[in-house]
Amino acid sequence: MQVIFGVIFHFIGGFASGSFYIPYKKVKGWAWESYWIVGGIFSWLIVPPLAAYLTIPGFADIIRGTDGGILWITYFFGVLWGIGGLTYGLGVRYLGVSLGSSIILGLCSIFGALIPSIYYDLFPKEGKDTFSMLLHTTWGQMVLIGIVVCIAGIIICGKAGTMKEKELTQDERDGGNKEFNIALGLFVSIVSGVLSACFNFGLEAGKPMAEVANSIWKSSNPGKGEFLFQNNVTYVVVLWGGLTTNLIWCMILNARNKTFGDYTNTKTPILRNIAFSALAGTTWFLQFFFYGMGESKLGNGASSWILHMAFIILVANVWGLVLKEWRSVSRKTYATVVAGILIIILSVLIVGYGNSLK
Repeated sequence: MQVIFGVIFHFIGGFASGSFYIPYKKVKGWAWESYWIVGGIFSWLIVPPLAAYLTIPGFADIIRGTDGGILWITYFFGVLWGIGGLTYGLGVRYLGVSLGSSIILGLCSIFGALIPSIYYDLFPKEGKDTFSMLLHTTWGQMVLIGIVVCIAGIIICGKAGTMKEKELTQDERDGGNKEFNIALGLFVSIVSGVLSACFNFGLEAGKPMAEVANSIWKSSNPGKGEFLFQNNVTYVVVLWGGLTTNLIWCMILNARNKTFGDYTNTKTPILRNIAFSALAGTTWFLQFFFYGMGESKLGNGASSWILHMAFIILVANVWGLVLKEWRSVSRKTYATVVAGILIIILSVLIVGYGNSLK
């Protein structure tokens, strides 16, 4: 049952991440940087401490009592993760949505899932999954197989994206792919994939805070297992880093594009725009709220991260089908993207099964 609940929590988190951008489509008359930072203030500054306050009594005391070095490295990984999020947009710009997203999320899945386990091979810590464990145990081998299958599904989804682009009319290709640059796109995507995985590294670096929250909860609730919300205190610090990166960049864009006036422009529906941006930002945070719950059930290793990323990819592609983004493609291309989604679902089942053997 613990594994089942873990998978369910990761699915809810993936659904939130794969769906959060939809409310932004309701924002009218604002530049990207304006609604992105308004939503980000909710994602990274308002909602995380609110969630921590509601679930972890004295969370601020835990942060204050944490070693400064731990806080700094946790924050630093948040800054790097924020850069990864920004370069994500460039990868999509130079490679296209389907191909760019698939490559970036695929790289993020690999690095985020495997690098922590390799790190704990070099610097062992009790209770942490190592890469050697993945290689030499039945459950670990199943998780690795699941990762490989997930990557295959991502590649197939990317293939469907390139097939779709080839099926566009010549005018559509000329208008929509002028900036296509495979070399630059791959470079930016690699940077984004590596740095986006830093969120998982930040959770690992800030784990002592989660462990304190977990021990406090266990002392008051003996025999009830792991504390579902222990990571909420760590999110506060990691997301400070993400806020820093995004705030600086959005302010630069506001200045460069002269869009500071968006926030007070009465010709636009200001309250409506704030409301939809807040909804998008809050939905975005929910992915990690439920990721933390899933991690508490499955463990913060390759299993949790690959499930999270796989569900994001799955939901995002399903939304593409629901919103009829593939309506003008051939039957072969449509079948290809559906096959990719089904393979990603299979990878989730394999990882979940491997974790159940642990």
